[in-house]
Amino acid sequence: MPYPKNLETAKEVEAIVRENGAVPATVAILDGVPCVGLSMGELERLATLGTKAQKTARRDIAHVVANRGNGATTVSATMFFASMVGIHVFVTGGIGGVHRHGEQTMDISSDLTELGRTPVAVISAGVKSILDIPRTLEYLETQGVCVAAYNTNEFPAFFTERSGCKVHCRVDTPDDCARLIDANLKLKLGTGTLIAVPIPKEHSASGGLIESAIQIALREARDKNITGNAETPFLLAKVNELTGGASLASNIALVKNNALVGAKIAVALAQLKEHSNRGDAE
Repeated sequence: MPYPKNLETAKEVEAIVRENGAVPATVAILDGVPCVGLSMGELERLATLGTKAQKTARRDIAHVVANRGNGATTVSATMFFASMVGIHVFVTGGIGGVHRHGEQTMDISSDLTELGRTPVAVISAGVKSILDIPRTLEYLETQGVCVAAYNTNEFPAFFTERSGCKVHCRVDTPDDCARLIDANLKLKLGTGTLIAVPIPKEHSASGGLIESAIQIALREARDKNITGNAETPFLLAKVNELTGGASLASNIALVKNNALVGAKIAVALAQLKEHSNRGDAE
């Protein structure tokens, strides 16, 4: 997301979280220091750094910290830091997954393995539709991750409400989500929970338009030999260009909606824990 749109969106997302009774804690690495919760000055600095901040997954954390670098944390790294400080609910746009043709390249996001070993609930609009959604869901099942869909029986596809993939767990309210997360924590399963929230219908992009743009972007990425952690940013930027900005507008809308739902889930979880603690005290 280009500056200043990234800063504007970040401020709006934090405001949505506050308005719905939760406390936002944006995560990043600045000058080699992992930060959980950024001041307005730090948020602005991260936004102006843009792509100069290193895309930081779990494997990159030690390198960025050791070199006193600046890191924009992916889902895997953000989950790791959230878990360290006891944050159980994390909102993002979409998670990474198994890349298309992943059976040949073995390009699988570390977001999936992190969900298999870190007990943080991730609220997202599903998996980025540039990826292989059915294989991603299969991989999450192998990792023992509970995948729940919010107000639907179908896993959403980031830019669009539907992917054609059914889910085995449906949640319809923040309280449903809170009970699911609480049970996962109390059972000490050690895994994360993925709660997939469909993009609001009014912001859903045309599935055909997006898929056509994805196919063109994938061919260009192959022709230019763009692979690894550079591939997803390239594909998203290309899809945005090919759709005349429609995909970026959808991206911003879904992030805000996820923040709204995630904040309500965080509040419901806090209330559930408070009630449980009060019961234990009695």
